[in-house]
Amino acid sequence: MNGPEFLDRMDSRAYVSQFSADGTLFVAGFQGSHIRIYDVDRGWIVHKDIHARSLRWTISDVSLSPDQRYLVYSSLAPIIHIVNVGNAARESYANVTDIHDGLDFSQHEDVQYAFGIFSVKFSSDGRELVAGSNDESIYVYDLHANKLTLRLPAHTSDVNTVAFADESGHLIYSGSDDTLCKVWDRRCLSTGQAAGVLTGHLHGITHIDSHGDGRSFISNGKDQAIKLWDIRKMMSNADSCADGAPTWDYRYSRYPKHHQQLKHPHDQSLATYRGHSVLRTLIRCYFSPAYSTGQKYIYTGSYDSNVYIYDVVSGSQVAKLNGHQMAIRDCSWHPIEPTLVSSSWDGRVAKWTSARDEDASDVD
Repeated sequence: MNGPEFLDRMDSRAYVSQFSADGTLFVAGFQGSHIRIYDVDRGWIVHKDIHARSLRWTISDVSLSPDQRYLVYSSLAPIIHIVNVGNAARESYANVTDIHDGLDFSQHEDVQYAFGIFSVKFSSDGRELVAGSNDESIYVYDLHANKLTLRLPAHTSDVNTVAFADESGHLIYSGSDDTLCKVWDRRCLSTGQAAGVLTGHLHGITHIDSHGDGRSFISNGKDQAIKLWDIRKMMSNADSCADGAPTWDYRYSRYPKHHQQLKHPHDQSLATYRGHSVLRTLIRCYFSPAYSTGQKYIYTGSYDSNVYIYDVVSGSQVAKLNGHQMAIRDCSWHPIEPTLVSSSWDGRVAKWTSARDEDASDVD
């Protein structure tokens, strides 16, 4: 791929990169409270510059509604804010030029403490939000009723990532620092039990991306590996066990060499992809787009300042995109065009384009 072409630079770390579903907008979230929405079709001009309110530490996640009218953003606090991105004002200041409504995820009767939200997603119909938090729980918020409808004690450690399995919204995937991936069926949550559990990571899970078929997904882990899963191999809660490696904190040190040879005794994953670095922040991974690549690749950010691209079937590394100076937490592949955009802790947003524009399924 050709690049990088630097599209923007801010004075704080970038934590989030995300194309809209149709590729016309791109969202980048920065630790210094800015969320910038770029108009891709108009030369990447800044369509909206949102000045986030009441942040704790950083913007941890953003999500665009399916109709692209609204954006929600989270931080390490129990309040998620929602902004109308369709109005005319370019600069969006909370409760000055725009209303940044606060959605309180701590209103559940069982919650008597503060917590932070790591991951938030709109449902495919735009009616609900699902979120993962550092109080070991999954939350569901009904936007039409403007109230929290579900708090699910889901894991035994931080829930770093949540994702819908497909457009039906019935199944939710979650990943946690307890090393487990879990599958939740919205239609039968009365027991409070997951539909199933998948084991294989040795350390905490930083991100999950669904294939969209309701069966398979990938997860990025602090054991420096991406794993591919099929939920038809999942175990029940009763049968599952978190056989992780000895305690190690990815925020303060390199991955121990003696851990690199360890294998999970009950690894249910279909494939494992290695080469990138998952340190200090919740590095994200994704399937490449269905339209342009047939989802034949997996791509991920990395602490070593590169974007890595792997072949799903062979597991081989097919590209390493070098150009940033610090960790890349997030990156996003355009749903149609042969373009990938990365955002880094160096504050820069970079664009990469395919060296063979006539065939978007090829990666150089």
